[in-house]
Amino acid sequence: MNALHDPVQAPEPVLSTLNVDGSRRWIRPRRSSGPWWRRRLVAAWALIALFVAIPYLKVGGHPALLLDLPRREFWLLGAPFRASDTLLFMLLFLTVMLGILVVTALFGRVWCGWACPQTVYMEFVFRPLERWLEGGWRGSRKLDRHRRHLHPRRVAKVALYAVLSLFLAHTFLAYFVPVEELARWMTRPPAEHPTSFALVMLVAAMILVDFTWFREQTCLVACPYGRFQSALLDRRSLIVGYDARRGEPRSKEILARPAGAGDCVDCRLCVLTCPTGIDIRQGLQMECIHCTQCMDACDAVMTRFGRPRGLIRYGSQDAFEGRAGRALRPRLVVYPIAFAVALGLFAWMLATRPDAEVTLLRGLGAPYTVDRDGGVVNQVRIRVANRGAHDRRFEIALENAAGARLVAPVNPLPVAAGRTGTASVFVVSPPVGFEHGERTVTLRLADGAGFERAFAWRLLGPEADEDGTEARAPGGEAGR
Repeated sequence: MNALHDPVQAPEPVLSTLNVDGSRRWIRPRRSSGPWWRRRLVAAWALIALFVAIPYLKVGGHPALLLDLPRREFWLLGAPFRASDTLLFMLLFLTVMLGILVVTALFGRVWCGWACPQTVYMEFVFRPLERWLEGGWRGSRKLDRHRRHLHPRRVAKVALYAVLSLFLAHTFLAYFVPVEELARWMTRPPAEHPTSFALVMLVAAMILVDFTWFREQTCLVACPYGRFQSALLDRRSLIVGYDARRGEPRSKEILARPAGAGDCVDCRLCVLTCPTGIDIRQGLQMECIHCTQCMDACDAVMTRFGRPRGLIRYGSQDAFEGRAGRALRPRLVVYPIAFAVALGLFAWMLATRPDAEVTLLRGLGAPYTVDRDGGVVNQVRIRVANRGAHDRRFEIALENAAGARLVAPVNPLPVAAGRTGTASVFVVSPPVGFEHGERTVTLRLADGAGFERAFAWRLLGPEADEDGTEARAPGGEAGR
C-alpha cells in the first residue's frame, strides 16, 4: 500500500470530549461516593445556598453585591462604586487577581473542582437529575449508543432542566439588576416590559444550552480561568495526581499478580468517574479540575483488595516523582504580601474616600457684571457629586463677605444618591473693597449630616484683570 495515500490516524482524541473522527464524545461519568465526594457535597450545597442568597443580602440597607448595569453602579458590602471611581476599581481588580494567585499557590485548582458555579451546579444539581431520570450513567450511555434523543426520559430531563434554567436565570440576573426591579419583571405581564422579558429568556436559554449540551466543554474550551490557573502551577503546587512509582507496571491479575507488578489493577474506574473524561494516570493535564472523584474511586478499589489508599491523592509533581523540595516557595511569600498590600490600600482608600465631590466654576460669559444699584455680581457654578448611598441636601452659605450677599435660586441643593447636581449662585458685593480688582470670600457647603467643605473664592471687580480663573480651595488648590 502506498504510504502517501494512507489516511492519517490520530493516536488518541485531541480533546477528551472528541472521538478520533472529530465527533462529540459525550461524558457520562460514574459517581464515586467516597469521603471526598461527601465533603464536596456539603460544600456544594452550602455554596448553592450562598449563590442564591447573595443578591438578597443587605449591608446597611444596601446590596452586599450588585453590579447595577442600568444605573452604572457597583455595590460591594454596602459601599457604592461608580464610573468615576477608577482608581478604586483598579485596586479592587488587582486585589482579586492577587487573591487568585494566593489561592492557586496554596491549593492549586481548588476553585475549579470545589467552588466554581459551573462545576457545583453541573455535578450536584443537573448531573444527579440526569442519572435519576435516565437510569444512572449506564442508562445514559445506552441512550447515547442508540441515539434516542427523543426518548421520554430525555424529553422529561430537558423539560426539568428548562425549569431550573429559568430559576437560575433570575438568580443570575439578580446580580446585575436590583431584586426589587427583578420582582417587578416577574410579576407583571411580559407585554409591559418586552426587553426585560427577552433578556430573561435569553439568559435562561444560554444556561439550558450550557448544562444540556455544552457541559464540560465550558471548562475545557470556553473558560479562560482554567488555563490561567494551569499556567500558575509549578512542580510543587498541590494537584490531584497518580503515584506512578507505586502503581506501575499495571496488571489486571488480582489473585496471582505477576512479580514486580504495581498496585494499579487497571480497572479504569478513575477514567469512568472523571467528569472531564481524562485518564489521571497520564499525568498532570489541563483538563483536570481536581474534583477528587478519581481519588474516591481508586481508594475504594485499594480498600477492596487490601492495599494502602492514596494511589491517587493530593500531592505535587515533585512529591509523586520522589524529589525533595522545600514547602516554602518564593511565591508563597511574595503573593500573600502583595495581596495584603493591595487589600490594605484598597480598604484605606475606601474608608477615606469623601462621600461628596464639589467643584466650583465661574459663570459663562463675562467674569462679572454691574447691576443697576452699582453692585458687582459674580456668578458661581457649583457642581456637587453625591457619592453617598442616600439622597442629600447641600446648604450653600457665604462667609467672610464684608457687605457681600449670596443670591441662590436653589438653596439647599438636592442631589440624589449617586447623582450630580448643579446650581448657579450669584455673589453681589459693593464696588468698594476690591484690591487690584479682586477680593476673597468663602463659600461653605454642608449637608447637616457631617459633610462640610469651605472654599476660598476670588471675586472679580471693575478693576480686575478679566482673565477668569477657576475656584480655589483654601491653600490655593482647585475647589474639589
